[in-house]
Amino acid sequence: MRRPDNRLWLLAAAAGGVAYPFLVYFGRTYSGTSFLQPPLLIVIALVLIGLRLLAMRGPDGRPWLIGLAVAAMVLVMLLAWNVGLAVLAYPVVISLTVAAIFGASLLWPPTIVERFARMREPELTPAAIAYLRGVTQVWLLFLLANAAVAAALGLWGSLHLWTLWTGLVSYLLMGALFLGELAWRHLVRARA
Repeated sequence: MRRPDNRLWLLAAAAGGVAYPFLVYFGRTYSGTSFLQPPLLIVIALVLIGLRLLAMRGPDGRPWLIGLAVAAMVLVMLLAWNVGLAVLAYPVVISLTVAAIFGASLLWPPTIVERFARMREPELTPAAIAYLRGVTQVWLLFLLANAAVAAALGLWGSLHLWTLWTGLVSYLLMGALFLGELAWRHLVRARA
């Protein structure tokens, strides 16, 4: 039997990641919804981590596998300590996990962004590698800021604002950062 393409697992994890904050909001806002209680939400978060693990199989996926396994352990430990906090921690844990992977790749090159770039262009100039290192640093800062905002909203903000940030605003900002960098890269290449 043919194994599914890793992109399908990643797409499922991404769709679930976008839906998760809204499931939390619905489950907490409408307390009569017994099927969306905190333990089930944690199970959903762990399944999403599992989907990401499936998506990251292969030789280049090892840093992701380790990071996501640690993320799952953190969520389970939080669940034992404080169920309500554990439910809100999923976006924070994922952002910090990805930030740690990006940060580690800065210490032990090639960077994550360079690895992605080499999938399309195996031969990169030293200038391109330096540029991709800078892009990795920008993503690292974004991921840390995203985790900080999600954590602050989870601890001290309203559920409505937490849901808005983790389910919409952060994804719009990620898309803007991605598209902005893409446009900038094409502009720089056109000038070269």
